[in-house]
Amino acid sequence: MRCLIPRLSSPPHLQTLIMFLEYRVWADRLTYDALLKLPQSEIVKPRQTTFSTLLGTLNHVYVVDDIFRHHLQGQDHGYRSRQTDEVPDLEALWQATQSMHQWYLNAVMQWSVDDLSCPISFTYVDGQPGVMTREQIILHVVNHATYHRGFVGDMLKQIPESWPSNDLTVFLRDEYQRSV
Repeated sequence: MRCLIPRLSSPPHLQTLIMFLEYRVWADRLTYDALLKLPQSEIVKPRQTTFSTLLGTLNHVYVVDDIFRHHLQGQDHGYRSRQTDEVPDLEALWQATQSMHQWYLNAVMQWSVDDLSCPISFTYVDGQPGVMTREQIILHVVNHATYHRGFVGDMLKQIPESWPSNDLTVFLRDEYQRSV
């Protein structure tokens, strides 16, 4: 998949956010493609990392995406942690992640310039109050996923398993600019 949203239909005020979301879709696809080739035992093997396993790390990313989706919708997310007690299998998590990607892209495409700077008040899972603009939330979910993909890459190298280059510069060179 080269481009989820045709460039010409993207309003100019949203083009950068959409580019970042498309980068996220592309990088996540590379990540999941690599992981889906591994034995299940490697996906759930305990490792020296914050969320214990490759699967746990990806589940955490999904939970944070879902928390902020709920914030954008003005709804209670119901999470009391940044992780779930039960973690879905890798294929189910990948399907859910792809649906989440599409939700974020669809939401952003509906926003006006004023919507980007709209402050969203919410409560963090630790009970502390928070306020971010819609634009800041999008940048956070993209950056947060990038951060944790780095951990996933490190865990893959410990197996050792090859890890596809998924930097923004590679996306811009190999995917984004080709689809213009």
